Formats: sequence, structure tokens, C-alpha cells
Amino acid sequence: MLSMQIGPTIPAHNIHLFQARRASFKCQTSPLNPFITKASSTQSLKPNPSSSSSSSTELTRLTLSNLEKLLQKQAPEQSQLHDKEQPFDQKNSNNGMENKGRVLLEGLNLARIWPEMKAAEEMSPRNLNRLKRLLSKTEEHSPRNNLGSRWREYHGSKDWVGLLDPLDENLRREVVRYGEFVQAAYHAFHSNPAMPAEEPPYPRYVALPDRSYRVTKSLYATSSVGLPNWVDDVVPDLGWMTQRSSWIGYVAVCEDKREIQRMGRRDIVISLRGTATCLEWAENLKANLVDMAGNDDPVRDQSKVECGFLSLYKTRGAHVPSMAESVVEEVRRLIQLYKGETMSITVTGHSLGAALALLVADELSTCAPQAPPVAVFSFGGPRVGNRGFSSRINANNVKVLRIVNNQDLITRVPGIFMGEEGAQYKQKATNTNVTRVLEMLNKNNPWAYSHVGTELRVDTKMSPYLKPNADVACCHDLEAYLHLVDGFIASNCPFRANAKRSLLKLVNEQGSNVKKLYISKANALTSLKLEREGRFMSMSMPMPSPTCLPSPS
Repeated sequence: MLSMQIGPTIPAHNIHLFQARRASFKCQTSPLNPFITKASSTQSLKPNPSSSSSSSTELTRLTLSNLEKLLQKQAPEQSQLHDKEQPFDQKNSNNGMENKGRVLLEGLNLARIWPEMKAAEEMSPRNLNRLKRLLSKTEEHSPRNNLGSRWREYHGSKDWVGLLDPLDENLRREVVRYGEFVQAAYHAFHSNPAMPAEEPPYPRYVALPDRSYRVTKSLYATSSVGLPNWVDDVVPDLGWMTQRSSWIGYVAVCEDKREIQRMGRRDIVISLRGTATCLEWAENLKANLVDMAGNDDPVRDQSKVECGFLSLYKTRGAHVPSMAESVVEEVRRLIQLYKGETMSITVTGHSLGAALALLVADELSTCAPQAPPVAVFSFGGPRVGNRGFSSRINANNVKVLRIVNNQDLITRVPGIFMGEEGAQYKQKATNTNVTRVLEMLNKNNPWAYSHVGTELRVDTKMSPYLKPNADVACCHDLEAYLHLVDGFIASNCPFRANAKRSLLKLVNEQGSNVKKLYISKANALTSLKLEREGRFMSMSMPMPSPTCLPSPS
């Protein structure tokens, strides 16, 4: 009966070879029946004198049935020729299985499923599962490890040497966490951007991404210029876009004992958003360098910063103090409140906020006799001052980590004529007269800007989800920055496969810059999720709320 079941597939005179070889397959999953696990296949293939005949017959019938289903798309003559040329014997049994597997994969013709895809973008089930996880609304973070005795190193005491390329896991988590503090500042501003004109503003609620921190102070930036009165008559609907003072950030302090123990210190965070109003844009365009107000310190006298940034930082409003006054007063109060504890000051910002973060850090580094260590984590920040300002920051022991996207144009301005580029030409120049001219221009030219601190450089082209020719808005977007940092491994490595950050916000805000393949898959996956959530609503069950804040574009 067994020989009749085998038929043309396995010659009857070779049945003893098949039975002899069965034991060698007991630790492998059957390629013809993927539903048989290792354990079950091993158990079913163990020799049993009482049921040897029946189990062998059943296993053979099941195997041949699955083989017929898998090979039904092949041409009959090809299958017959393949069976004749590949006898099942001890010598070439493994080769025969490999050839059959290759023929099966070729028969599936994966290119027909997505003809527009490149070979590198083929969506395997593993990739689809990964994409589904990244599109979920529930934020998944990298693990928060105990920083303990190394917190000063992660805070920049050694300028992050050895932690950036490749990027340290703990540092990646800290950078993304501080970026989410900036997203909270954006979210709080756009939820209510208007300022009262006749009275001081009420304290503003900020939904912090980290509940171990508490907001203690709101910060306001005021423009030194105002729009003419006739602007309101011509364009009456601008509203908050033309107000001189605007809420720009906050001061927060960590109060959770477990988080303080994990970080190794009590952390004070100053978080600043980017440009939002018309007058803030006007201040950004005032790109001439001006002297920093201060004492007769020769280092300070050589420090020059952008006029518009300094104006937003130092100008008082009608009912609010200047940002400089507010932040110094609040940080001094917190230092006195937690006197005797190990503390740190972290200033973080995006775009305009990244520029103002340097001015804040410079001020806080000397605000108290024994000020805590000050570090800046900036995203997409422009140049702020000249080399004298950079030297002053270094002299005050302020540590700066600039996260820069290769395609972000904002990080290259102001100072498009001289500055760091001029220094490169200066190094190449051999003529002493040319060198002197460049030095004179670099010293007196109002465009002689220079970057400050250590650089962590990411690239939009490294992301498998973003288009390599993404537009300027995407390359400068804060959510895109956090996406790139979360996937960054090293400058010579591809995007990490186990990235944690959700793609949902990136797809919603930068959909035109996400590859079409992932947009279509995102639409399919999110529509299924929405249908599932709709069933939850019909059953009067609570829907899961997103734990991550929206990022502005």
C-alpha cells in the first residue's frame, strides 16, 4: 500500500533508502509542510514498532499532498523532468531540496506583487510587521538604562568623545527625550498662541512627555520692533502672528526620586520652540553681528552674536519680563531650593530655540557662584555668533551637542560668505598677504559666523522611509530629526532595523516626503487599525490614547 501511495515520486525500490533517511530529518522543519513544528515533526518521526506503518503512510500522504499544492503552478513537463533527473538517494537529497526550494521561489515571482518596487525595498512579512509596529499609536522608547556614575559623560563633560559614531544607546535615548521636551513646547504654544494685550498672561499648562518633570516657569520672547498700525487695517486676520511678545518655552525640574536616581542627578530643563510669529521671522532676518552687552571682559568684548537673536532674548514686553531675566531668576531659585544636591542644567531647542539656547546657556553658566554643569542639546540650529562667542562658550565650560541634518539649509546660515568656509580657504592659502586679508575680513566682516560645540550629523538619505530628495520643510522638521536620530547607528551603517520611534506622526506631517510604498502600506495598516478602533467604540470600550505629542512642521 505504501508503494502505491508513493507512485511516480519515489521509486518503490528506493523505499528502504527513504525509511533509512527519515531519522536524519528529525531536527528539521519540513519544507513541504510549514505547519509541522520541530517538536511535532520530531515526535512523529520517532520509530514506534506499533504504529510505524500507519504513521509513515499518513506522513507520506500529507507530504505528497502539500508537494502537489506547492508545485501546481509549474509546467507538467518541467515537474516530470525534474523528478526524473533528481532521484531521491543519499548522495543528492540535500541538493534536490535546495533546487526545489529555488524553483518554488522563482515560481512565486515576487516582482509581480509590487512591480514598482526596487529589489532593496521588497516588503517581506518581517518588514510588514515592523512597519505595522512603527505605525502604531503607542510610542515605544529605547530602554532607559541607569546612567549612574556616567551621567557627566552623557551630559558632555568629555564632549561626547566615543559616544557619537557609533551612537551610544543611552545617548540616543537622552537626545530623543530632550527633543520631545521641545515638541511639548511647540504643542503648548500652538494650543493657545495668543497673548493678552492688557494684562499679564496666566501660567500655561504644558503636557510634558516625561511625568517625572514639573514645569516651574513660562518663558516669553519679545521683539524689539513692531508692525505699523495700518497693517491691522489691511490684514485684520493675522491676530497672534503680529503680537510682539509670545510664549516660547518653559523651565522644568525633575522631581521623581526614581528618575533622579536613574540619571544620577536632579536635572533642570529649559526647552525652547522655533520661529512661529511674523515678528520672530523679522528678527531672524536681522543677521548683522552685534556686541554682547556686559562688563569690560576682553573675551566678552570680542563676542558678537546675531542682532535678532539677542533682541528676542533681552527685550522686555509690556506685561512680561525678558527671557534673560525670567530664566536666570528661575534657575537661581531652583539652585537655592535644591542646594546641596547633585544637579545639572540642560538647555534644548529647535531652530530659533536652538539659537536662543546658546544665549541662555551662556547666561546660566555664570548666574551663580557654583553653577551646575550646563549642556545644550540643539536640533537644526543656525549659527549664532562669531568665533569670539564660540571661544566664550568654551571658556565658560558650556557643553554643546548640535544635531545637524546634512540636507537642512537652516544649519548653514547666517554667514554664507565668510566664517567657517573662510577658515577652510585660510588653511589652504600659502600667500601671507592673502592670509592677512582673510584674517582681516574674518575679524571685521559682519557675516563672520561660526558654529559652536560638538556635532552629531544625520542624513535624510539614510532613512529607508523618507525620499532622498525631501523638501526643505521636511529636512528641518523636528519630528524628522528625532526619526533620524532614533535610526542612526553610525555614519557608515544603514538605518537600524530595530528603530523604536513611531512613523505615524512623520507620515501625517510629512506625507509628501515619505516614499509612496510606505504611504500605501501605512494607509492599509492604519485603515485596518481605525476599523478595529471603531469596533472598540461600538462596544463602549475605551480607546488607547497616544502617548506622544505632535511635532510641528
